[in-house]
Amino acid sequence: MKKVGLYFGTFNPIHIGHLIIANHMAEFSDLDEVWFVVTPKSPFKQKQSLLDNHHRYQMVFEAIQDYPKLKASKIEFDLPQPNYTINTLAHIGERYPDHRFCLIMGEDNLKGFHKWKNYEAILDGYDIYMYPRISSGITENTFKDHPKIHRVDAPIMEISSTFIRKEHKNGRNIRALLPDTVWKYLDEMNFYR
Repeated sequence: MKKVGLYFGTFNPIHIGHLIIANHMAEFSDLDEVWFVVTPKSPFKQKQSLLDNHHRYQMVFEAIQDYPKLKASKIEFDLPQPNYTINTLAHIGERYPDHRFCLIMGEDNLKGFHKWKNYEAILDGYDIYMYPRISSGITENTFKDHPKIHRVDAPIMEISSTFIRKEHKNGRNIRALLPDTVWKYLDEMNFYR
């Protein structure tokens, strides 16, 4: 049975930080693959800076061409909105019964995890692979030594897509923060200007 880590995000755009974390999880944990699950644009939240689903998916697809253990997934595009992680997990489990799925999340996301819809059910059925972040606040004690939560000492990446969009718009060279293929796509499409 293939063990797959699901790495959710808007990836707007995907950057080298995302790639480093995902590749680290695929190479230095017991996961066989990591799937980037591109979160769809919510019809309820019209965020101007969020590119259309297919463009963000395409950038992820371009970014991981040379990484056989990384995959791009648009599974959430077909699910009713607003969507919750628990629904995606149920859907993806039905679609790929021969895979065992886990969640990948930053330590900062774990702090608010107790507010997620059906978070107890997620913890009952799925392992969580957590990577470190520099962040303030405290992780709920419930999760500190939870047997389903595995801390993976991935490099601490403090690169943000928000920063990339903002500085690109300001005319600064942010190319070093993006995989080459993503930079080319973003530049050709004239995104975030």
